[in-house]
Amino acid sequence: MHKTIRLFITVGLGLWATGILAQQDAQYTQYMFNTMSVNPAYAGSRGQLSIAALYRSQWIGLEGAPETFTLNLHSPIRDSRVGYGVSVVHDNIGDGVVQETYLDAVVSYTIDVSRDAKLSFGLKAGGNLLNLDFNGLRNFDAEPTAADNIENRFSPNFGLGVYYHTDQFYAGVSAPNLLQTEHFDNSQQDANQVQFLSTDRVNFYGIAGYVFDLNWNMKFKPAVLTKVVSGAPLQLDLSASFLYNEKFSFGAAYRWDAAISGLVGFQLNEQLMVGLAYDRETTELGGTQFNDGSFELFLRWELFKSYQRFVSPRFF
Repeated sequence: MHKTIRLFITVGLGLWATGILAQQDAQYTQYMFNTMSVNPAYAGSRGQLSIAALYRSQWIGLEGAPETFTLNLHSPIRDSRVGYGVSVVHDNIGDGVVQETYLDAVVSYTIDVSRDAKLSFGLKAGGNLLNLDFNGLRNFDAEPTAADNIENRFSPNFGLGVYYHTDQFYAGVSAPNLLQTEHFDNSQQDANQVQFLSTDRVNFYGIAGYVFDLNWNMKFKPAVLTKVVSGAPLQLDLSASFLYNEKFSFGAAYRWDAAISGLVGFQLNEQLMVGLAYDRETTELGGTQFNDGSFELFLRWELFKSYQRFVSPRFF
């Protein structure tokens, strides 16, 4: 296959996997437990040092399918309204062909809206490292050269968010990455090579949820996440879960015109929680024999309780 066509198809498939289906930013089913990845204003809202990790494997059975790993650490600064944190998101597509890592420092400031309600403003700053290795591709007539590859290309970025919460309700809006970074511009290279440009578009998020007390040991927790980006369909995630005895949660989720999901979670003790989610595509992709769905594993470890601003630690 001609080198120009090969390069176009390869990068096009990578952008299709991360840009259209995931709308460029990473996709999560357990977003209600992974809020800081989409909204920096969440930092410190749990009133204690909180470490959360999430691993997502997309389209199990498809060789080279996307994998995402996130790690968030955040805490309030004692006796102040300031929260801080660190966020890491790593995407791997094509068994190492495309790897992108986001590294961000996060800070938030919280004000009291009323006796029970708080409003937080968040800022994150950092950037992403992009690696693109064409040597990992197979079944092409011509071999890629080292000149085609991208190694540790750094692009700075920053994001903003607002987060409102009480003991039972939360809502937030955010834009985690505001700079529209351009990639893969070969216009200054050899005329026989492909010339095109890819731009990371700004993703806007809205998130909300409520905790209903059904009886003394059962709570109902509906939640919604919306994602809007220019040039892609609106993404809408709806979830409904039950929390029994503040230790065991179970429920289901629906991603509009995309997937249905099952979720379970276990609060193993006061510090440690584990969650699992499984998605099944409702699109034509879900009916293919090589796609066994997607799964997520979530782990949260909270090291100590702090002080008066500790708010509903197991609910959101």
